[in-house]
Amino acid sequence: MNSLTAESLCRVLLVSLLFASACSLKEEPSVSLEGQWLFKTDSLGVGLSEGWFAEGYDRSGWSSVHVPASWDTYGLEAYDGAGWFAKSFTFTDTTQRVALFFGGIDDDAEVWLNGKKLGVHFGYSEPFYFDINNTVAKSGENELVVRVNDHGGPGGIYKTVAVTPIERVQELLKSKYAELDARPTADWVRDGVVYEVYLRSFSQEGTFKALEHRLGELKELGVSIIWLMPIHPVGELNRKGTLGSPYAVQDYYEVNPEFGTLEDFKSLVKAAHDQGMRIIIDLVANHTAWDCKLVMEHPEWFTTNAEGALVSPNADWTDVADLNYNHHELRKYMIEMMKYWVRDIGIDGFRCDVAELVPTDFWERARKELDKIKPILMISEGTLPEHHLEAFDMTYSWSVYDMLGPTINGTTPVAVFDEILQAESYRFPKGSLRLRFNTNHDKNAYDAPAVLKYGRQGAKAAAVLIFTFPGVPLVYNGEEAGNDKKLDLFEKVGIDWRGNHDFRDLYQKLGALRRDHAALRRGEYLTLKNSGSAKVFSFARQYGGDVVVVIINFDQTPQTVEMSLPPDVTGELIEYFSGMSFLAGQRTLRLSVDPLGYKILLPTSGAARQ
Repeated sequence: MNSLTAESLCRVLLVSLLFASACSLKEEPSVSLEGQWLFKTDSLGVGLSEGWFAEGYDRSGWSSVHVPASWDTYGLEAYDGAGWFAKSFTFTDTTQRVALFFGGIDDDAEVWLNGKKLGVHFGYSEPFYFDINNTVAKSGENELVVRVNDHGGPGGIYKTVAVTPIERVQELLKSKYAELDARPTADWVRDGVVYEVYLRSFSQEGTFKALEHRLGELKELGVSIIWLMPIHPVGELNRKGTLGSPYAVQDYYEVNPEFGTLEDFKSLVKAAHDQGMRIIIDLVANHTAWDCKLVMEHPEWFTTNAEGALVSPNADWTDVADLNYNHHELRKYMIEMMKYWVRDIGIDGFRCDVAELVPTDFWERARKELDKIKPILMISEGTLPEHHLEAFDMTYSWSVYDMLGPTINGTTPVAVFDEILQAESYRFPKGSLRLRFNTNHDKNAYDAPAVLKYGRQGAKAAAVLIFTFPGVPLVYNGEEAGNDKKLDLFEKVGIDWRGNHDFRDLYQKLGALRRDHAALRRGEYLTLKNSGSAKVFSFARQYGGDVVVVIINFDQTPQTVEMSLPPDVTGELIEYFSGMSFLAGQRTLRLSVDPLGYKILLPTSGAARQ
């Protein structure tokens, strides 16, 4: 479905001035800012230009709301956009180093204290903080303002907010899952490259057969796992657009005749297996089309309002009805259906749409049953750490996607990517795999295609990061052709495959690099310092004797940097794309990188390919 809710339920909060409970940090080790705040929507987007963040700004016309809460509880179920929050707090001990801590917002946040900007945070549901002693905190009353930018769904500051001693931040960032181990993952999953296929756009025919005929192309890209967006018949009642959303499923046991027959799909699965690839399908377990057979046969399995009428999951998803997992018989039905596709049709797993909106214990039970059939892959379109314990192999890494734009446009230092890995270590079980991407079907359709969002060269730099950063890379169909079209989810928009051979060449080389280097698939991550660290991102991946050194210039201008190298890496290094030779000194190297350019360096000795 429009993953924007599950994916990106994060907005920009504004912490307010009035309605504060004045507390002294000297008296308490941590001061909660939960309670009444001031709030105002900004549907016209004028808050920034009118200075709503300014110290002393007149907020007498703003509403009083409770934080934490999603703003649908304020009667704003259908509102998407920016919302401003404000609150005041008293700060008396300016000698104590403290931080402003947010447990989570929906979706992105821009934060000011006393009229001065603290910074920006991108990424729904993830905790973050600002060290406020070294900035603008003052003795007495302080004004906190947060602009929350919502991309779809509820929006708001929906987790705890506090001023706390800086030494407590790590404790607050750490989840109870961080000391646990993620479920074991098969080698073919950990080593994979996932390719997402939207059949309507992938070929002019838009069929299973057309995809089957081009499996060889995908294998040349290094693709090992094909993910098909929903293959089931699409509902007609309350349909969106001409063709309807593939996420409005009419029958879980059938295939959309638009794509071909069930026999055609079986042939595709067999052909993929013959090429050494796995194939998974999109599972839409949270909701169905309004004319789904389950609505007719089991209306009691659906969520209803006070009048007993079936409802959508949210105000925007008008083409689907919400399923209610309090019903045991619904759970049994869905698990049996999943087993059918794995056992009888031969697929290798599921990408689970808006997985956070379905109870985790359902997913855990389903995985136990599916594991009895064969090893499979389960991808959660979500960011819940607990999904890694028993149910899922991978969760979505929205945080990397959310930071690609700000780093490329120069508003965020590249160190944010190291911070993302650190934050993940605080939240997720050990060994958790994250799905990395620079676009997907939702972001292409509702945000922009990668080549438009980042520019052509920026899209290439983003692809290099996705393939070399810890995790599993995802390629959305058309990225390897430099696709610049929004692939509408309710219409047929074709991909132009004829040009942009430079993109295909890049993706083929990245796929081969990942295939040939165990360091990229399972290696340790090492931060490498460089003299242009605000703009140039450098790191290494190392697995035994296999070392891959990555340098990406996220600036729009050329950069020449001195950079450190991993231990034991000296002598000659070969740049992967150009073949150029570099001579390393005593664990240092000087090199130049083009605007939004990149280099991947491989030692000429000891580079064990596995």
